[in-house]
Parts: sequence; C-alpha cells; structure tokens
Amino acid sequence: MRSFRLLVVCCFSPLAFAADIPGSQDLPIVPRMTDAQIVDYRPATELERIYPLGSIRKISGQLRFDGQVSARGNATSVTYELPPEHSSLDAFTAARESLQKQDAQLLFWCQARDCGESSLWANDVFGNAKLYGADDRQAYLLLRLAAPRDNTLVALYSITRGNRKAYLHVEQFDAAAPLGDLLPTSATLLRELKSTGELDFPQLTGDPDETWLRLISRGLNLDTTLRVSISGPKAETWRQALIGQGVRTARMEAGSVEGSGLHLELLR
Repeated sequence: MRSFRLLVVCCFSPLAFAADIPGSQDLPIVPRMTDAQIVDYRPATELERIYPLGSIRKISGQLRFDGQVSARGNATSVTYELPPEHSSLDAFTAARESLQKQDAQLLFWCQARDCGESSLWANDVFGNAKLYGADDRQAYLLLRLAAPRDNTLVALYSITRGNRKAYLHVEQFDAAAPLGDLLPTSATLLRELKSTGELDFPQLTGDPDETWLRLISRGLNLDTTLRVSISGPKAETWRQALIGQGVRTARMEAGSVEGSGLHLELLR
C-alpha cells in the first residue's frame, strides 16, 4: 500500500508536469515563461503560409479577412501550456515586449472579439485544436523581424480555454524570397500607441509619405480622445499634414524626443 501511495505522488509531481514533449525545443527569439511546458512542437517545414491581417470569419465555408501576408518558406512552431499563476495575456505581453526590444515591426495586433472566432484561429490558421478557447480571452500578433532578418515573420497567439488552461503559441516563418514592403494596419498602430505609449518610425526622416500619413492619421482618428506629442526633424511638417488629414490641432503638440525619424508619444 505504501508503494502505491508513492507512485501516485510521483505521477503528480511538479517535475512530471513540467516535462516537454520529446524532441521539442524553444525558439531562440522568444524566451520561455518560467514553468511553462511545451505541449506541441512542429519543426521547420517548407510550405505556403498565409497570415491574416484582420479579424477572421467564415462565409459560405471560406475563411475571410481584410488583409494577409502570404509567402513560401519554412515554418517552425511551439505551443506552451502556462503555469496556473500566469494568464495567457501575461505570456503574450512578455513575448511581444521581448520582440519589440529586438526592433521587430508590428503588422497586425488584435485582442478578444476583435480577432474573430477562436475556433477559426485554432483550426484553420494554426491547425492546433489546443488553441480553441474563449473568444474574449484571445490575442494575436504578427511581427516582422528587423534587418538583416526582415524576411522572418513571427506570429503569437494566446488563449485561455474553458477549463482555465492558458496557452501561448509561437510560430516563426522564414520566407524563401524577400517579403518586400509590409505595412501595419491603422488599428494596430492605435493599439500599439495605447499599450506602449509611443510610436517610433525611424525610417520616416523626410517630408510626409502619403502612405504612412494615411495610416497614422486613420489610426489617430480611431480614438479622437487621445492626444500626442510629435518629435523628429520634420515634426511640424508632419503635424500640419496630419491636420490636413482630419486630426484636430488640439490633439497634437510639439515633442522633444531626439531621433532621426518621426516619433509620436501619448500624452496621459
């Protein structure tokens, strides 16, 4: 009887719970959260990959979204089950902040019901049923790594299931050919501004670029209660151009952040 009790204790020990699936490993670009375990791992596989740049839905059996990035290359993914003391959003935020510190560019970011149905992300986008959970407890982010690794994309998806288990999925995609110009959505710029308090565009060193002007003005006009400061060598020119795009003058003031390009900072 005593040996049976020992066996039961062993089976439910923390060491047994923390074991990763055989042959799995972390992706070097994203640090693992303490005590998380790998429950799904897919080594590099060459395929044609499509990443949504908008909320997803199904119409007449077909997956629909407003924009996408599609390319051929090698995809590697790892899915973590998180320890009970950390939420899926904790892990998502930690991974995002780590990638942003590496100067990764955010392309599309959604949270909760703004992403669409979790079942579609789990089954149709990532092909991983473990990622199916509550629509209001999900988050998705697509990023592009900084040069010279700018032909690499990273997708993050976090979810909390109905049984309260939380997961973080990390996918790295190395494109076989140059990805070319990729632009963030206006809603993503707004979410980044609200979450981090700033938007930095080191590449925008000259007069307003029409494409970026349109993206930034639309982002700012999605929430007309926000005020920002604008810094950079052409800050006043950008401010006037944004006014011309319908951003109210009272919402913008001159900033003092030094740098080579355009910089917007949220005024609290």
